[in-house]
Amino acid sequence: MRFSGTPKATQGPSQRQLRFGENVRHLLVEALQRADSGSQLLDNASITVSEVRVTPDLLTANAYVIPLGGIHADEIVKELNAYTKHFRAQIAKGLKSRGTPRIFFKVDHSFEDADRLEKLLRDPKVLRDLESGE
Repeated sequence: MRFSGTPKATQGPSQRQLRFGENVRHLLVEALQRADSGSQLLDNASITVSEVRVTPDLLTANAYVIPLGGIHADEIVKELNAYTKHFRAQIAKGLKSRGTPRIFFKVDHSFEDADRLEKLLRDPKVLRDLESGE
């Protein structure tokens, strides 16, 4: 039997995963806005949930977060992971699915990566190479 198309491992997330992840992201943002966790670090932080990636079975979600200014990011992620049951319960109320995914919070490094690339592209050596290629 032959299969056509791209192998599953090289394909990106399905539309279902993307839609479900975005729904979980919105619910997480709402839960964070009204959260009264008792943690002074979490209650006083402004946290951005930039992306939620869900596994194909929709049972696990990785939530990528960054606090305002990136200050205390590792400590905040550690606190968020300590309160994951609370957030999972809040999300379960808003999800229209059979189960609620387990949530793992991770620091979002995409802003740092973008900043590093921008600095690299502004480097005089790179600019010189770009101008000589035109």
